[in-house]
Parts: sequence; structure tokens; C-alpha cells
Amino acid sequence: MTQTSSHRQKIQRRPVHGVLLLDKPLGLSSNQALQKAKWLLRADKAGHTGTLDPLATGVLPLCFGAATKFSQIQLDADKTYEAVLLLGKRTSTADAEGEVIETRPVPEITPALLRDLTVRFTGPLAQVPPMYSALKKDGKALYEYARKGQEVEREARHITIFKLEMAQVHDERAPAAIKITVTCSKGTYIRTLGEDIGEAIGCGAHLGSLRRLETGGYTTQQCVSLPALEAMTEPEREACLLPAQSLVSAYPSVTLDADNAGRFLSGLRRRGEPGQWGADAPLVQVYGPAAGQGGDAPAFLGSAHITADELIPQRLLSPIEIQDILNAAHSSGGTAPTGAAAAFVHH
Repeated sequence: MTQTSSHRQKIQRRPVHGVLLLDKPLGLSSNQALQKAKWLLRADKAGHTGTLDPLATGVLPLCFGAATKFSQIQLDADKTYEAVLLLGKRTSTADAEGEVIETRPVPEITPALLRDLTVRFTGPLAQVPPMYSALKKDGKALYEYARKGQEVEREARHITIFKLEMAQVHDERAPAAIKITVTCSKGTYIRTLGEDIGEAIGCGAHLGSLRRLETGGYTTQQCVSLPALEAMTEPEREACLLPAQSLVSAYPSVTLDADNAGRFLSGLRRRGEPGQWGADAPLVQVYGPAAGQGGDAPAFLGSAHITADELIPQRLLSPIEIQDILNAAHSSGGTAPTGAAAAFVHH
């Protein structure tokens, strides 16, 4: 879709709250994909939850409005990737976008070799980040040094490969190729893993493709593509948004009455009776009274942690954000906020 400067000036930004699961296309940076989705939704505030390389496709959660407050949870989440390693050549970027810097013969790839590699590269690993990465060194991204032909010292990072599957596949770009499916901790570079596997085989390797299948419970099956999003009406685009609380849905929840909800939103700790809030927990999702009558869902207020029967606020929605979300639910067919729900928002 062509975006002229006059179009940009005419767009009326508005508050949009929620999470859009985008299937990031090949060739776009994460930020380019974010800006396109932000433009399509006319959203006034947005951020993504960790970058995917332009070469990579797959699950890219985009956070809008209130959801941006909880994006760190996705940054810290475990992730699953599928990649194809092209054996026999190393490149400057460890993927297919770089220049070939070394070519070596490829030995026979046997099932026994793949089993040994799977064992060797599963579990805790120390990994040196690639030069072509956004990590900072003395205030500059590593890729800025790399583009000038400079290599700087990087400290190894401790990561964990929870699950690794490997299978030989045919790929016309290389004499041999391996498809890997990896479930890993945050901070894992699949390009570096691919290079390390290539070195362990003795022939070198680089990534031919990379796809993120899952991150923090979000999967490719839930994603929408940019072309599909472009073809939708604005209400259809809005209907693709998951609520902000989907980012914390894996954690326990606490529901407060109107008085406690109002005080909680003011940043005050809430002391409870023994066990009232549940067991001690590093993170819980917190809700206030239902947004309306007739069994509507409680209103999401933010996150907290529980220590010694005290509910301690962490990341809070503002009353304006809560009202925006309640109004959006009402305009899409929900019940208008009434009674206690309206009272705690304006506490």
C-alpha cells in the first residue's frame, strides 16, 4: 500500500489497545512491519516485543496502547523456531543475506551424526552473539561495527536449548541441508546456533531460512498476515486484536472490589486476609468489577506481585486506558460500564 506524505498528514491517530499477532513477512524489519500495522490501525502508540531479522518470518506480537506496558513479558518468554541450515559455506552475517567467506567440503550426514548433534546442542549453552546483531557495545549496535568491517570482543551469553529436533532435507542452494526445530530461552541467536552446528560437523553452515513458530504461548496459527490486514475494514482489523491481558494470561489472577480496585490503581498496596490474594507470586493479573451487568468480564487493571498477603502493584493501566477499553467493548456490542465499574475507573 502506497503511503504518501499527504496521506500520513490526514490520518487521525486514536487510542488502540491490545496485541496484534502478525505473521511477519520476509524482507521487512520488525520495525517496518510494526509501522505498517500501526498505520493500518491508526494507532497512536505501539511497540513490538523483540526483533525478528528481515530474513525471518513468523510470530511477531505487536503491542498497542496499554499492552505496551507488558511487552517485557514477551521479550523474556521462551520461543520456538524452525530453520534450514545450508552446509558447506559460512557467510559474513551467518545467514543467506551475507557474503560467502568460507567454503568447505561437507561430510556424509548420517542419522547417528544428527542424534549426536541433538544431544550436544540441547541444554545450557554459552553462545557468543553475532557481530550482525542489535546488541550494544560502547553505545553502538554491533552491526554498526560489522558494516565497517570491524570485529569487537563480545562476552558469551548463557542460554538454554530446551528442545532440538534435526532432520536432513534437500535444498538446491547447498550440497546438504538440515532442518532444525528449536525451543529456546530468551537471548538465543539461531544464526549462531546454526554456525556452531556447522563447525561441529566440520564444514561450516549458514541459515537459509528462519521462521518463529511460537513465542510465549502465541503461535503462527493465531497470526494474521500484512496483506490480509490491508484487505480488511478497520473494524475487522480491530477484531484481530487480542486484549492486553493476553500477555499475562499464563499467570494467576486476582479480582478486586470497587474500593480496592480504585486504591490499587492509585498505586497503593492492598493488605489482605491470610490467603485472600492467593499464594506468594512474582506476577499476577489484577481485575476490577465487571464492566457492566449481566455477566460481563471483569476490567483488567494491570499486574502485581504478592508477598506475605500483600498485593503490590507493578504495571498499571491508567483510568483513561481502562475507560477506552470499556468504551471499545461497548461499541463492539458489549455492555456500557455502569455502577461500580464506572466508579472505580474515576476513583
